[in-house]
Amino acid sequence: MAAVPYGGCRDSHGVHGMQLTEYADGFDLTLSGRIILQHRRTEPAVFIGTGQPTVRMNHGHFRVTDYVVSRVPLTHAVVSTTGGTIRVAFAASAAAVPALEIQVIGDGERATITFEGASTGANARINRLWLRIAADPEERVWGGGEQLSYFDLRGRHFPLWTSEPGVGRDKTTLLTFKADQKDGGGGDYYNTNYPQPTYISSRHYALHVETSAYSAFDFRHTGFHEIEVWEIPERLELWAANSFVSLVGALSARFGRQPPLPDWVLRGAIIGLKDGARSFDRLATFAAADTAIAGLWCEDWVGVRETSFGRRLFWDWKWNPQRYPQLDRKIEALRARGVRFLGYVNPYLCVDGSLYPEAAAAGYLALRAECDEPYLVDFGEFHCGIVDFTNPAAFEWFKEYVIGRNMLDFGLSGWMADFGEYLPTDARLANGLDGMLAHNAWPTLWAKVNADAVARRGMTGETLFFMRAGFTGVQAYCPLLWAGDQSVDFTRHDGLQTVICAALSSGLLGNAYHHSDIGGYTSLFGNVRTAELLQRWAEMAAFTAVMRSHEGNRPRENLQIDQDPQVLAHFARMTRIYRHLAPYLAAVSREAAATGLPVQRALFLHFEADPRAYESQTSYLYGADLLVAPVVVEGVFNWRTYLPAGASWVHVWSRAEFSGGADVEVPAPLGQPPVFYRKGSVFETLFAVLAAM
Repeated sequence: MAAVPYGGCRDSHGVHGMQLTEYADGFDLTLSGRIILQHRRTEPAVFIGTGQPTVRMNHGHFRVTDYVVSRVPLTHAVVSTTGGTIRVAFAASAAAVPALEIQVIGDGERATITFEGASTGANARINRLWLRIAADPEERVWGGGEQLSYFDLRGRHFPLWTSEPGVGRDKTTLLTFKADQKDGGGGDYYNTNYPQPTYISSRHYALHVETSAYSAFDFRHTGFHEIEVWEIPERLELWAANSFVSLVGALSARFGRQPPLPDWVLRGAIIGLKDGARSFDRLATFAAADTAIAGLWCEDWVGVRETSFGRRLFWDWKWNPQRYPQLDRKIEALRARGVRFLGYVNPYLCVDGSLYPEAAAAGYLALRAECDEPYLVDFGEFHCGIVDFTNPAAFEWFKEYVIGRNMLDFGLSGWMADFGEYLPTDARLANGLDGMLAHNAWPTLWAKVNADAVARRGMTGETLFFMRAGFTGVQAYCPLLWAGDQSVDFTRHDGLQTVICAALSSGLLGNAYHHSDIGGYTSLFGNVRTAELLQRWAEMAAFTAVMRSHEGNRPRENLQIDQDPQVLAHFARMTRIYRHLAPYLAAVSREAAATGLPVQRALFLHFEADPRAYESQTSYLYGADLLVAPVVVEGVFNWRTYLPAGASWVHVWSRAEFSGGADVEVPAPLGQPPVFYRKGSVFETLFAVLAAM
């Protein structure tokens, strides 16, 4: 359906920035001149129906299918205006009882569309809604939460359901095939830990669906975008603006803004080691190589267990003195040297730990649907109970006792707040919420548990926890995202370059700070790290909000940074570059807290007039004045990238100057990632020093 008016104009209704124009056979609903809904009897904008879902979970990876019982086009619309509200009642025909009503309220360049459903047929409950949003053939669309494969979502279908992304995420690769054959663990391009039913359009508007139900964005049609929701959603929220910067600011104000990065983070890298007491000796090796170190991250501070997947943690959230003797004293000694200690936690309790029986006896765990026994989840050779955060007592216990006393009071300055995607849809929760509605909302609730624990001790902005799972509203609680469990390779859909796409997509929706496991995480079926991968990943990480390394799921089979002198020297230099840029990153961080602009930015945020600024998803602006185009292909040592028009650019290593608006090719040996600064930047003196480092 073309996004232009047609048919005889009959009447017009205006509510601030919203305008509804009636025609003999339908209406157009516009926001600040942009057509949002275009409804005609022969091409309706709204469909309702019923469906029967099937959900299968395997180690956090979900297979969700739907049997659509009915899909009814609501062809007939009756418009009315009451006070400052536009109302539209939709029915299947002129003689039918209205099955759905929308109410439109506008406020300048922002509008809200609320829904009120009714019964249809033989009083069957409506549990499906399809809504068509007007589109232009050349329109681009971004968002959808944290997307790993495609930044521009146009031309594809995106289910929005938080889950493990799967291994490989590309059905054409052998790695994904092997993961599917082994246990159904292969992913696809749309799988993500952090979905969100929000997008930004190149027509300078943003749309958010307020729902936690399973939903999907279908951007495959030239004339409309179809939104599918497995309930009648609470509302649609809309924003229009003259610039993408303003849209990002509006979305970040809506969902929440993170505080500036803690000062201690800017001192260098967070070194990830999970080697028990030996981790401190190995940290000394990093220090001897002149590595700029901000923190030591030991996720195994709680102990380990060996599984066929690799070395896993012992999910009992407290210090394990056998693996880390005298850890409390060592944390104090590290802090005296300006180095912080970080740990790990997730919202599940292993049945063979000490916290599980305590939580079970107190009634803090989610239950099986058919009985009052705790719901146990198989995490791969061990089982865990789910702490039910909808139970206020359980929320308080985990917040105060597990995180507050066992972690913050013990001396941790941060941690990985892992998982959040695994809530089974058939678990019974204390508040009675249906699992199909609770599942997507769970990561945000998990983030709130962590944030509230930190806030209670007055440590917001000083303690840094990081999450991979997310959904609407996680921005208000989670101070730092990480991109999840990438494969240890350069692959298009699951390797190095996916973390750039993840940062750009999530950044548009109010997530200012993003980072990834340097070197990747998942090593399966003989896929192992190379020295080149570690070095290229470190080069990119030096120009992100946080540098953090990880040993991966199979540390013994994969090259570690401190095992190769050349890799260690390269990494140490990249950490010093990160530390050198601390004044710039601090300024960008303050800007993020004030405006919602992310640290890593799509080129078009600052170069809207340049058509080619919309094309790349592997280069980005680091703040407004640095352009980073990481080498994301193995074995390549010259790199070609586009420099946006409207500025002159200086290559930081050669100091060669380039005019914007053209492709350039520069040498990119290891240690010299393609990075350019904007000539005339107030930080030009700081940037110029990089060439000598």
